[in-house]
Amino acid sequence: MAGLALVVVLVVVAVGAVIAIPYDEAIQLWRGGEAIWIETPRNALPGWVNVLPGVNLPETIALRASQRVTGTVPEQSGGVRAAALAVSFDYQYDDFPSEVALFFEAAFEQRQPLASVSWLMPDGRRVSLGEQTVGASTRYVVSQDQRLSQRLGGLPPEMGLFTDQRIDPPQAGPVLKGRYELAVDGLLFEEKSDLGVKLVVYGKVHGVAGTDHRRRDLAVALLWGTPIALAFGLLAAVGSSVTTLAIAAVGVWYGGWIDAAIQRVTEVNAILPALPILILVTTFYSRSLWVILAVVILLNIFSLGIKFYRAFFLQVRESPYIEAARAYGAGSRRIIVRYMIPRVLPLLAPGFVTAIPSFVFLETSLAFLGLGDPSLPTWGKILNDAYQNGALYKGYYYWVLQPSALLMLTGLSFAMVGFALDRVLNPRLRLQ
Repeated sequence: MAGLALVVVLVVVAVGAVIAIPYDEAIQLWRGGEAIWIETPRNALPGWVNVLPGVNLPETIALRASQRVTGTVPEQSGGVRAAALAVSFDYQYDDFPSEVALFFEAAFEQRQPLASVSWLMPDGRRVSLGEQTVGASTRYVVSQDQRLSQRLGGLPPEMGLFTDQRIDPPQAGPVLKGRYELAVDGLLFEEKSDLGVKLVVYGKVHGVAGTDHRRRDLAVALLWGTPIALAFGLLAAVGSSVTTLAIAAVGVWYGGWIDAAIQRVTEVNAILPALPILILVTTFYSRSLWVILAVVILLNIFSLGIKFYRAFFLQVRESPYIEAARAYGAGSRRIIVRYMIPRVLPLLAPGFVTAIPSFVFLETSLAFLGLGDPSLPTWGKILNDAYQNGALYKGYYYWVLQPSALLMLTGLSFAMVGFALDRVLNPRLRLQ
């Protein structure tokens, strides 16, 4: 019952993911990178870590500045207008933000507006962030401003702008909590010009699963990895198990050279290395999930399970009801489908259920090796990205532990159900 409950939870998550995030949207989110996740912090921890005692990491703050004052500049000619924009926020976290960035938007025909940016701290000090001309869409990453860092005593801007700079020498002391304000003084050189700015103070936690090196929310891949993993495991298990059972029944019933040919093919297939073959196919032919699924089914049709089922079919073939069926004129197809296969189905169910997680792990292994479908957000793709970017060495354990936990949960749930079915349906175990 526990295993079945876990399977139901996985199925509900899979169905919910497909409904909440349609396929096209999921692919766009996963492949879009920073173009879509521009306001998401990079390598952020899951948001639930703030629930832990003593943890108060910053969350992302994204605010659009409001136009506070607009007027003409008397000393200037040609109708130059002044625009003052400001945005303020309350910062009460125990750690510094990961990044600070400004996103300017301007409307103009020929002459670009000029913006002068200042940073007001809770203690009343003002730090100038410089001046710059603003295009239609301009991004100013404050955290990468080396000149600003030098004026802040060598501290990174995301730290220097949130700490008490009156300490000598400047150092990254405690976070200065309180009310911060960003002030932008702009000059508009055309009558229809306009200026806007958005402040993003990137946090160190985000969402329920955190983010990766490309700012993508890992929840998308964790959620969509569930239906992909379950569908791949289920289709591979159905395609290989049912076909194997049917081939074993045909070989036993007809016997002779047909049975001998099936056994020889099975023995040859048993020594073929499945994983290297899959690596060759994905490297030199295609990494499509459907191609991988087809190759997996082909490699598992003539598995050693044929010999296992053959032993039972040999007993079933000699049963009295089979002789009775032949006596009243039942054809070979009817006998195989209606009388032989149903007797062995109880033995198929446990193996079928326990085979699902093995195929899930196989698909994940290929994706982890970089040989999976690159367009799909899967658990293996998360692990591959984590490995490629040194997640464990950099302390991003959540990046590895979350997909690993889902894999282990999937394997545990189907294994529990499979072992329970084996005890219920296997006649040998029922006698114990």
